[in-house]
Amino acid sequence: MWSAGTTYATPPLRLSLQGTRHHLNNFIPELLAAASTKRQQIYRTLLKVIAHKPVSDACGGKLRPGRSEPRVRKRRPKAYPLMTKPRHELRKQLQSA
Repeated sequence: MWSAGTTYATPPLRLSLQGTRHHLNNFIPELLAAASTKRQQIYRTLLKVIAHKPVSDACGGKLRPGRSEPRVRKRRPKAYPLMTKPRHELRKQLQSA
């Protein structure tokens, strides 16, 4: 994404991560099958496709400030152990205790 943005004068932070993954997955078979000289041309085409449509700052006329989100887990771990045996065995164990 950084290479695509800097090569084609698009701010790299305005490029879509999911769009980049989608295009990369589509280009992988061509890149693997191509010869060394052709691979560079395909790579440049990939960068152009990635940089072609940046994500806008506006959505329906409203600005989208502060779109960076913290990378944290929302769910808190439970105090119970993980289920490591089949449910029917655990039920038997619970009933016999």
